[in-house]
Amino acid sequence: MSLLKEISLVKSSRLAALPVLAAALLLGACSSPSNPDVSARQDIMKNYGDAMGVMGDMMKNPDTFDAAKFQEQAAYLADNANSPWKHFQDKEAVGHATDKVWSDADGFRTQAENFQQAATDLNFVAQNANGVADVGAEFKEVGASCKSCHTDYKQKDD
Repeated sequence: MSLLKEISLVKSSRLAALPVLAAALLLGACSSPSNPDVSARQDIMKNYGDAMGVMGDMMKNPDTFDAAKFQEQAAYLADNANSPWKHFQDKEAVGHATDKVWSDADGFRTQAENFQQAATDLNFVAQNANGVADVGAEFKEVGASCKSCHTDYKQKDD
C-alpha cells in the first residue's frame, strides 16, 4: 500500500471516529449531573432510598426482621437527615428539583425539617425494636415525608 493511501486511511478513520466520540461525550453528560451540588444531593438521596429499601423489605416480610440491620439503617437515616439540604442553595443547580424548591423555600425547609424529625423518631424506636410492630408507624412517617416532598419539589419521572 502506498504511503499516500495509508495517510488517507488514517485521516478518514479519525474523521469517522469524531461522531462516535461526540455521541459518547453527550451521553456521558446526560447520564450524570455535572454540578457538584446536584451530584451530592442525588447520591445522598439514593443512599436514603437504599436504606429505606432494606427496612422496607423487612416491613413487607416480618419474618426477615433483623433488629441490628434495621437499627443500622435507621441510624444512617437519622445521622444523615440534614445532609442534602445544603446542596439546594444554588438556584442554577436544578437537577431533578422543581422551581418550587426556591420559590417556596419556607415550605421546602418545613419538608426538610419534617423528614429530619421523622428519621430521628424512627431511629429512636428502632434502637429498641424487636419486630416490625415496634417500628411500623415511624417507618410509615418517614416514607410519607419522602413522598410529600417529592410530590411538590421533585420533577416527575417520565
